[in-house]
Amino acid sequence: MMSFSVAVASLLGLCVCLLLISPAVSLTCTSQTLKSNHKFDQCLDLPTLDSYLHYSYNATNSSLSIAFVAPPAKPEGWVAWAINPTGQGMAGAQALLAFKSNSKVVVKTFDVSSFSSITESKLSFETWDLSAEATSNGNLVIYGSMKVAEKADKLNLVWQVGGQVTDNKPQMHDFQPKNLKAKDTLVLEKVTSSPTSPSPSTAQAPEEGGQSPIKSTPEEGGQSPIKSTPEKGGQSLIKSNHLALFFGLLLFIAAVFHS
Repeated sequence: MMSFSVAVASLLGLCVCLLLISPAVSLTCTSQTLKSNHKFDQCLDLPTLDSYLHYSYNATNSSLSIAFVAPPAKPEGWVAWAINPTGQGMAGAQALLAFKSNSKVVVKTFDVSSFSSITESKLSFETWDLSAEATSNGNLVIYGSMKVAEKADKLNLVWQVGGQVTDNKPQMHDFQPKNLKAKDTLVLEKVTSSPTSPSPSTAQAPEEGGQSPIKSTPEEGGQSPIKSTPEKGGQSLIKSNHLALFFGLLLFIAAVFHS
């Protein structure tokens, strides 16, 4: 019969394995793979609705390129990401909204003037390269670039998910705490000037998957309330966790056979 000490060692080894499995396989923004022609400088694990934001900000031409990743509330539902130029929260938000239509994922622009008035229309700022896709794990991804206010240092973000689309119109989302908390402030970061950076006011909108983004430099003394993570940082963390998992498994196997 297995001794008490060996049983304890085995149990500890198993606990180590279970603890290490979680961060290694759990989805974070740095472990996500987007389209090969979409590269971003930073990414965020948004605090609610299992949502993620990949982005690059170019201060030279005051433009923001994003990929927003989230699962709709139901497979036939929708996801939305928005900037609110006038305040915090949903009312007044300028939204990009994606859903499946005839087996394709489409993205549309909505002016959310109030909770009862959601109108498909052009936004109050210029947008280009809008597209969307579905992933194999049920997420919808919104891609897009947009003009932001010149010398802006922060943006009011809102995101949301819903469970139904009727006649290409998104239906009301839930009002659970996780839905009501889907807003935050993004502190923008300065980037190095580049003569090849496209400017919406002086050049045509770049083709989908255009030039690679400029490497950003964190603003001195400033950080986003939502923790921003460089895109390159994720793989090393996952590899480290896999290595620790391997040694944890060896510990467990050794304890079992030692009995």
